[in-house]
Amino acid sequence: MPKTKTLTWDVAKHLTTEADQVAYLEAALEVGDPSLITAALGDIARAQGMTRVSSETGLGRESLYKALSANGNPEFATVMKVLHALGLRLHVAPADLAS
Repeated sequence: MPKTKTLTWDVAKHLTTEADQVAYLEAALEVGDPSLITAALGDIARAQGMTRVSSETGLGRESLYKALSANGNPEFATVMKVLHALGLRLHVAPADLAS
């Protein structure tokens, strides 16, 4: 039986539109897991170009890769800088307590 070749799937390659990126981050926020949210921000940053995000935030590229990984623990100020560089912002809405 021949060996099957598999490829690593990279979500950043599929986050090609602003709408895709917003929906992806909103889904992560709905789950509410901080590590998933930071990883989603990292995926979006890679999709838009980590070098550009690094330049716009004034933070080192390697530091951003580490902070925006599933194991990262970025400061809130870092999250806000990254959101700004990505052209995104947070909104607050009342929680739907009925669900």
